[in-house]
Amino acid sequence: MINKSITTTIICSMIFLVSCKEDSSPKTTEKAMSDNVLIQEWTGPYDGVPAFDKISVEAIKLAMEEAMKLNLAEIEIIANNTEAPTFENTIVAMESAGKALSRVSAYYGIMGGNVSSTEFRAVQVELAPKLSDFRSKISQNEKLFQRIKAVYEASQKTPLESQAQRVVDLTYKQFEMNGANLDAEKKKRYAEINKELSSLYTDFANNVLHDEENYITYLNKNQLGGLADGFIKSAAKIATDKGQEGKYAITNTRSSMDPFLTYSTERELRQKVWKNYYARGDNGDEFDNNDMIAKILRLRKERVGLMGYKNYAEWRLQDRMAKTPENAMDLMMAVWPAATARVKEEVADMQTVANELGDAITIEPWDYRYYAEKVRKKKYDLDSDEVKQYLQLDKLTEAMFFTAGELFNYKFTPVAEGSVTVFHEDVKVWEVTDKTSGKHIGLWYLDPYAREGKRSGAWATTYRSSTSFEGDTNVLASNNSNFVKPAPGEAVLVSWDDATTFFHEFGHALHFFSADVKYPTLNGGVRDYTEFQSQLLERWLSTDKVINNYLVHYKTGEPIPATLVEKIKKASTFNQGFGTTEYLASALMDMKLHLADPSDIDIDTFERETLDELGMPKELPMRHRTPQFGHVFSGEGYATAYYGYMWADVLTSDASEAFKEAEGGFYDKAVADKLLKYLFSPRNAMDPAEAYKKFRGRDANIEALMRDRGFPIPE
Repeated sequence: MINKSITTTIICSMIFLVSCKEDSSPKTTEKAMSDNVLIQEWTGPYDGVPAFDKISVEAIKLAMEEAMKLNLAEIEIIANNTEAPTFENTIVAMESAGKALSRVSAYYGIMGGNVSSTEFRAVQVELAPKLSDFRSKISQNEKLFQRIKAVYEASQKTPLESQAQRVVDLTYKQFEMNGANLDAEKKKRYAEINKELSSLYTDFANNVLHDEENYITYLNKNQLGGLADGFIKSAAKIATDKGQEGKYAITNTRSSMDPFLTYSTERELRQKVWKNYYARGDNGDEFDNNDMIAKILRLRKERVGLMGYKNYAEWRLQDRMAKTPENAMDLMMAVWPAATARVKEEVADMQTVANELGDAITIEPWDYRYYAEKVRKKKYDLDSDEVKQYLQLDKLTEAMFFTAGELFNYKFTPVAEGSVTVFHEDVKVWEVTDKTSGKHIGLWYLDPYAREGKRSGAWATTYRSSTSFEGDTNVLASNNSNFVKPAPGEAVLVSWDDATTFFHEFGHALHFFSADVKYPTLNGGVRDYTEFQSQLLERWLSTDKVINNYLVHYKTGEPIPATLVEKIKKASTFNQGFGTTEYLASALMDMKLHLADPSDIDIDTFERETLDELGMPKELPMRHRTPQFGHVFSGEGYATAYYGYMWADVLTSDASEAFKEAEGGFYDKAVADKLLKYLFSPRNAMDPAEAYKKFRGRDANIEALMRDRGFPIPE
């Protein structure tokens, strides 16, 4: 499984339901509330765009504080309305609230994820408890909840139209799950816990970022064996930028670590780079996260205990597709034996190759990628570095646009440089329109390169989402990657795995653009479903139309040879033991940590003993070791939900077979129309299980996943 990192998590995921609203269209009215530019309505072309050229640490702190006050004032008006509660004066009013905060949150998310600094991190630390207080004032507003409850109970007797009913159900459930039914004393403790957690989440993320920025391995020219020319040039530029002229920098991020471990002939350096990467947050210093994780687990368990739940997982999964931790564990453990068995086969193959080369070693975790690459060459005569020559970032971008055109009828056109402000010179912007009608749909921002102050991984987010309850709005969506920036004039060549991730994140963007929902809340996602659409889009990378037209040699422009394509397809299940096991180990650890008694937990010991009990192969680590598991401990979006990638993978494999069975294959018009209608456009306006049944005519099953990975199908 590919590392997709934390997708779709900007600051809106931190703001409570009623505050995380996108801007409405110019048809709505909103008073000018502040001289602070980060609060003001967006102006300029395309129905207004963020003033990214105006962001600053000083302005963001004041803007966030003011926007919270404004939102609370809006909520007080709704809560104290003397008229009887109705859908319009309560739920719709809440959907309309929080526009200023949503705008500020877009800037806050960019500063936290894309252009962070020491000064901004101090602001994050200061604001975290204030944001928690803000959320608590809404979730614990008794008058507001009683109005919501009244509308909800009335709708159970006389249902509203489908999208209105869905908003009511989701809003009531969200308040209920966040302690709205607790007594005063328990509400007070609930708020205290949230406040403490918010600070811990911020500290956790900043500790990991510190270790990514400060553990850099510098090489000299005699230590470059096996590395590609483009990688060497990029490493030289990074070193020069950091004041180390004449050296080569291997940064402590996946985009730098992964290719180094795959190709470097320097085993001791591979070990050093590997240890730096997997020790993030676990170095026994002031930036160590282990004690913090234990505290987070204790606070989470105490908080859900106030509402009568046995553990955090039970509370969290009740509104997910899995429904219970047992269902999620059953899925993971159905796949785990086949994955670890495949690892044993892969390690045996690697050990054989090492012996044949005369390398007197036993395979260790820092050897896995290196010797796996040699096995790939031996078994399939497939050289990953040769494949990279045909995977240019610019051409892959064109391939994604082609796919969007075929499936969704979208056209992507670069906007004139300077016409839309961006937060960094690397960011490029395209306008998205309907190919047939020319109707404007939105803007797509791409921030492709790694840099200091940008968190690692790849993710997608929106600055404004599609709604229609106050007039149609356009979509401002972004994709963010961490490709190593090339030396001037050099092409950006990426691995097949990175190309797959690029398509994956673009799938999130297409999900944003295709949304056809009335109310902002319905743009939210169900965590074990929201990765499905993006994982599905990965499949178009390996379709013939993309391969034949966009995979061309970066120097000659020649199409990728058919013989090489055949090798890629034959090797499609290669190294699935590694990919599946490293992912599942993290997902299982996430669930087991939240099912365990955290009262006296030692995180390092728990991680080690749990992996031993699972039979984790010693030759590879978890994809995200616990002290750096930002999905789970820098917030709550993926807590007890990291299994969701596997849950979504089952849907993905099953849905892919629908295209394979169709007359037109992956470009079959009828299946593509159903894809848009049932799987992309509804977002959360329809129950995910119901939506999938409408698309497929039945529930998904695990057999398709096992076939995809070349694993034996369990009885």
